[in-house]
Amino acid sequence: MPGVRETRRLPYSAEQMFDLVADVGRYAEFLPWVIATRVRSNTETEMIADMVVGFKSLREKFTSRVEKDRPHMIDVHYVDGPLKDLDNTWKFRARPDGGCEIDFSVEFTFKSRVFERLAGQYFDRAFHKMVAAFEARADEVYGSSNSSAHSVA
Repeated sequence: MPGVRETRRLPYSAEQMFDLVADVGRYAEFLPWVIATRVRSNTETEMIADMVVGFKSLREKFTSRVEKDRPHMIDVHYVDGPLKDLDNTWKFRARPDGGCEIDFSVEFTFKSRVFERLAGQYFDRAFHKMVAAFEARADEVYGSSNSSAHSVA
């Protein structure tokens, strides 16, 4: 299954970043290509959510089951949508010097191998744009990081 992984160090606490990523209902406000979200159910440890993503005239709906282990991990499992599989994991680790380290990985499988090869060429770029959107959102919500965040991947 193709995948992408990135590790980032940010000046925000693991709890802050966990809360920001777990706030699926607000993704349409800041994530590129996310048109709408709907949280069907939400507890301390699990969420079921739908997300509509789109680009130009293309629109697709994904349903995911989100396992939450606050403030350490968010594990997203694909339930339904246009792909064969799509899973992602966020790990949040507090740093002794303050802030946190985030390890984010995505693995995906398209129903069509041809489409998977085609889309795979663009997925890496889209993934990095998405990570940057979460970082910008953290700056907006928690205060500017003054460019102290950096990639360790």
